[in-house]
Amino acid sequence: MDRFNAMRIFTRIVELESFSKAAEDMQIPAATATYTIKQLEARLGVRLLQRTTRHVSPTLDGQAYYQRCVRILADVEETEAGFGNSGVAPRGKLRVDLQGTLAQHYVLPRLKEFFARYPDLELEIGLGDRLVDLVRDGVDCVLRVGELRDSSMVGRRVASLQQVTCASAAYFERHGTPTTLDELTTQGHRAVNFFSSSSGKLFPFDFSVDGATRSIALPGSVSVSSAEAYLACCANDLGLVQLPRYHVASELQRGAFREVLQAWRPKPMQVSVLYPQQRQLSPRVRVFVDWITDVMTAAS
Repeated sequence: MDRFNAMRIFTRIVELESFSKAAEDMQIPAATATYTIKQLEARLGVRLLQRTTRHVSPTLDGQAYYQRCVRILADVEETEAGFGNSGVAPRGKLRVDLQGTLAQHYVLPRLKEFFARYPDLELEIGLGDRLVDLVRDGVDCVLRVGELRDSSMVGRRVASLQQVTCASAAYFERHGTPTTLDELTTQGHRAVNFFSSSSGKLFPFDFSVDGATRSIALPGSVSVSSAEAYLACCANDLGLVQLPRYHVASELQRGAFREVLQAWRPKPMQVSVLYPQQRQLSPRVRVFVDWITDVMTAAS
């Protein structure tokens, strides 16, 4: 039995909580995965997995073995990457999940540079804003905006993006231009509101006042949960929006949108790369995180 291959199969079963999903992910027959684990358990003399009708979970011995397998496989990958004709040359598939607009503006246009540097790597890129379970979904790292909350992940902040409050020129012609925060409410201004697709919560407008954050909720005729819809509604004169400047840089430059309340701009939006602790030693993850850090740092 190939011990390293057995470790890889075992770790994927634990992460995906399924023999069939792990087999599909690794492109092997499900029977092969089942037979490999039976052999592995027989050789070790312990039961590694508990099987139910709904999912598979590790036993106490299985959890301990899983943690060691992850470290061993990362060490093997790092060691092998250090040899060869071209020096450190990570290879294989890397699964990443990128926030959609960040990917389109900054990452995707520069992928040619990444592959020129690492031709033996293959990227599987998911785009969106949904929360992913990195371990269960088999994702190696994600690029996200906002504050870091998941302490089980390793996070590296890679950019700080200026935010602006703006609306279309036609909107200001109709409703007037606010010059103070109080005028947002006293003059009856409207917003294109943004809500969380997971919780349904509306996000207020945030402003920095003497180092503190002041949040203001504005009424509006429409609420959306995607960046594309947010911009489209703003372009159609439906209200004020608040978002990172890069989203509207071209509109601001040509005068289609106008920024207001610059003296109270929100705090910059943080951009971070997150990845599971057990994958931090992987050469594939390391080189991608280093590259995307360079990309985002240059852009911010």
